[in-house]
Amino acid sequence: MKSWGLCVTALLLAAVAAGCSSQPTPEKVAAAAAQPTVIPAPPRAAATALEIPAVLMVEHEVDVVAEHDGEVMELAADEGSKVAAGAILARLDSRMVEARLEQARADLKVAEYNVKYNEAELHANQSRLERAQLMFKEGLGSKADLDTAEFQAKGSAYDLESWKANVEKHHAEVKSLELELQKTRVSAPFAGVVSRRYVRQGDVVAKGTKCFRLSQLSPLLVDFQVPETDAHKPAIAQPVKGTLLSDPGRWFDARITRVSPVVDAASGSYDVTAELVNPAAELKPGMAVRIAWPTPSSPHP
Repeated sequence: MKSWGLCVTALLLAAVAAGCSSQPTPEKVAAAAAQPTVIPAPPRAAATALEIPAVLMVEHEVDVVAEHDGEVMELAADEGSKVAAGAILARLDSRMVEARLEQARADLKVAEYNVKYNEAELHANQSRLERAQLMFKEGLGSKADLDTAEFQAKGSAYDLESWKANVEKHHAEVKSLELELQKTRVSAPFAGVVSRRYVRQGDVVAKGTKCFRLSQLSPLLVDFQVPETDAHKPAIAQPVKGTLLSDPGRWFDARITRVSPVVDAASGSYDVTAELVNPAAELKPGMAVRIAWPTPSSPHP
């Protein structure tokens, strides 16, 4: 019994000592204040859309090439110039073509004059033939005179047809040279802006040489690919949103205008084209963007 009492007493003393040691002391408070407070970071939000890289573009953007050999005599447009369809961008040396065209037009006039002369000659010879036929019928003319009149009338008719063919030939030559002269002028195939100039005044270019790059400014389009396995299938007129790669905080709206009827075997994706709706003036073709395509857990944009 005595030993059991001693054990109980020892346990009570240990409990009191533990209680006393748990009371905060100035040293413990200062040590606790020195420790940094750690706040757990909030869980990272799950992605709500698939970010698809793309580039802004326009429907028409072409390199305008020279259609004739020659020296660049004049530049009528430069980078940044807005031009109408058919506007002249540059002129090549056309002096040789102009000289040949002038000669062809002169030859055409000669042929036309000869047609008029042969028309008059044919009319006179037909009148002689009619008189010869009448005189031969009345016995006042010989068969030889009649044959001569017939020969002259037929010859005049053949000469007239020959000169008429010459007129058509010279007309064709003049038209061909006029087209060749037109090719010495580098023209805009559509209205747009000159985004690049490849040639300088004085350059000698060959047929097919790139001279300018011409781009439309609107409508702005964006081409991107949507995975075929994605639950949200692209559809015509479906709205989409995009952001600039250089400024992720700026968004733009677009609407799908074209969906490829086939799936690209290499990427397993659809080719999709969307047209920007009321794009800001600072948006330009060639800018890198990202299209936010909704995932199954996110609503349609």
